[in-house]
Amino acid sequence: MSPVAPISQQIWDMKYRHKSADASSKERSIEDSWRRVARAMAAAEPEEARAHWEERFYALLEDYKFLPAGRILSGAGTERRVTLFNCFVMGDIEDDMSSIFDNLKEAALTMQQGGGIGYNFSTLRPKGAPVHGMGSDASGPLSFMDVWDSMCRTIMSAGSRRGAMMATMRCDHPDILDFIKAKQDPGRLRMFNLSVLVTDAFMEAVRRDDAWELRFNGTLYKTVQARELWDEIMRSTYAYAEPGVIFIDRINARNNLYYAETITGTNPCGEQPLPAYGACLLGSVNLTKMVVRPFEKKAAIDLKKLDGVVRDAVRLMDNVVDVSGYPLPEQANEARTKRRIGLGITGLADALIMCGVRYGSDKALALTRKWMAQIQRSAYLASTDLAAEKGSFPLFDKEKYLAGETIKALDKDIRDAIAEKGIRNALVTSVAPTGTISLLADNISSGIEPVFSFSYTRNVLMPDDTRKSEEVTDYALRLFRRLKGEDAPLPDYFVDAQVLTPPDHVKMQAAVQDYIDSSISKTINCPEDISFENFKDIYLQAYEQGCKGCTTYRPNDVTGAVLEVKKEQSEEGAQPDLPLDVPYSKPSDSFEAGGIVYMTKPLDRPGTLPGQTYKLRWPESNHAIYITLNDIIQDGRRRPFEIFINSKNVEHFAWTVALTRMISAVFRRGGDVSFVVGELKAVFDPRGGAWVKGKYVPSLLAAIGEVIETHMIQIGFLPPPAEKNSDASEAVSKVVVAGTSKPKEGLLRQCPQCGEAGLLRIEGCDTCTTCGYSKCS
Repeated sequence: MSPVAPISQQIWDMKYRHKSADASSKERSIEDSWRRVARAMAAAEPEEARAHWEERFYALLEDYKFLPAGRILSGAGTERRVTLFNCFVMGDIEDDMSSIFDNLKEAALTMQQGGGIGYNFSTLRPKGAPVHGMGSDASGPLSFMDVWDSMCRTIMSAGSRRGAMMATMRCDHPDILDFIKAKQDPGRLRMFNLSVLVTDAFMEAVRRDDAWELRFNGTLYKTVQARELWDEIMRSTYAYAEPGVIFIDRINARNNLYYAETITGTNPCGEQPLPAYGACLLGSVNLTKMVVRPFEKKAAIDLKKLDGVVRDAVRLMDNVVDVSGYPLPEQANEARTKRRIGLGITGLADALIMCGVRYGSDKALALTRKWMAQIQRSAYLASTDLAAEKGSFPLFDKEKYLAGETIKALDKDIRDAIAEKGIRNALVTSVAPTGTISLLADNISSGIEPVFSFSYTRNVLMPDDTRKSEEVTDYALRLFRRLKGEDAPLPDYFVDAQVLTPPDHVKMQAAVQDYIDSSISKTINCPEDISFENFKDIYLQAYEQGCKGCTTYRPNDVTGAVLEVKKEQSEEGAQPDLPLDVPYSKPSDSFEAGGIVYMTKPLDRPGTLPGQTYKLRWPESNHAIYITLNDIIQDGRRRPFEIFINSKNVEHFAWTVALTRMISAVFRRGGDVSFVVGELKAVFDPRGGAWVKGKYVPSLLAAIGEVIETHMIQIGFLPPPAEKNSDASEAVSKVVVAGTSKPKEGLLRQCPQCGEAGLLRIEGCDTCTTCGYSKCS
């Protein structure tokens, strides 16, 4: 195997290399990781055949021909308590408090083991709906989504790898407008991807400009014009890149298991529409390793080699169903009774380049269809052979299965094989984003996406805290230079996402969808100056061409640009004067497409920066804390650049230095850094917070978060807070004693010793009514 790019080695070491808890033993190379996975997958075979299949699986993984999803590569054979499934759609949420919080618990347990989750919040009654028996009004699904969001933040802060979340809502839910606009509020629902479940009836109503009823459980709440609601979805995704659109009726109509399940949600990236407790098992064939005679006139995919790789990959993935652990028994039952797998591809754009074909061209469409037809054929026939050997999936109903819309479109010999042998896996194919595993595999193009950028600079943090710049180059470009020479001019088929048109993207997604029985994770890149009408047309094209969903990305002042050109500094290297009256505009996010997060290069520090210093008094500390925030101008907007936290209290030294470095590192990355405020303000001190200026603050870190928030508002990076209503003011007055910063006597708080809400302040002392703990001040 030829040496891979440095970034691939780093990705393996950071994410997939198995190490003991104390790092005393660890895998020496990627070959060791392949061997571990091969052995773990062969364990599902009969004992006498395990050695044979271990070698077959190792040969499959060798040289990155097949890339199992990251959970498999990192967790298989490690004996860690993790799931090998990337994502799950969780159980249906019933419209009562008990079910809501039971589901929250299940989500936390799933995410703790590394699984991403999807939820349909359409089952919860809208805001303001009566709660019978309680004499109150419902707070609505978005309020509970906030609870899920906080849970995800907590799991992440506990040190586990964060699983992403997807929230869906039907286009006829009364709260759909609030759902569409939810993430326009900076810092809200940052752990979620959002998608609207769009029905065929709604798309027809949009076409006819009919009225559209928003209902819940048969009750009509509101009537809107369908086209106006569609425009609201489009305006939000045009400016904020969310929500996405899922064509849910098409998904259910083309589901091989239409007779056994109803789908209302997807995994976080959208390539796996799943029923309640459905599990997402992913793996990708690396098409760049199937190309023979690259960059020659007779360059082509070796279809025989592709057939062999696909067949072994189906068997390996089927074995994952048996060897994996599951966070919940319902997930295990769902996976084992249907045995759905999501075999897909990656490196499509690079493979087309190696064959001398421009992504998005008619020739690319024809070639992609040929390759995908072979993959579909090989995968289904492999699953029928497995059924003959090991049995069909338990819910297989031959008559109903063969009547499915997708199955009826297969070649006759595939349908005959299903009729004769059955089939092992209810659904077989899917296309995942493959972001990190594509970097691992020598930086090939991701999934079915075009090459995002053929070359970019990556800054690597070295052990001595210095940064080393290294060039990251696309696999196809490096191969071309190696074969044709460093100075050879690039042919016109070397195109990246920046020059392709949105219709190029849509056509490619639709072409691949014809051969995929699940769905596809794909981002359609749009130019910043695309008109709103042309932008809306992308979604109509996706619907008309048979796609199951559509996700776009348009760089703009709100979402930020994917790649940024370094601004020229003034001759003295100093930042120009920064006025405090720069008008507010919403901060930008990093760009996440298909599982890859494209971060901009850290901002350079000018020689001089303006800033402000704030003095913070904390009741539990003898010394004040001084917080200095310095700012920079980026894209015409003043933004925080660095922070310094100082105190004479030596007990604070270590964590204030750490906080200074970490927050400054986040600020210098650019994008939407307002989440720092939310993270800090959400920290609760188990010993209890303090009353500062008549307001209860849950921890010293939360107080620092409020200082940062105040500064962001002053410089125009965040909008000023909305005025509190009289009810809120009255609620505050009930728990605040005028003229004092101490907790009101008689108010129960959390006890730092036993954790119960039994801490009562009596005559200047804190006394716990549960465990007897007492502290006077």
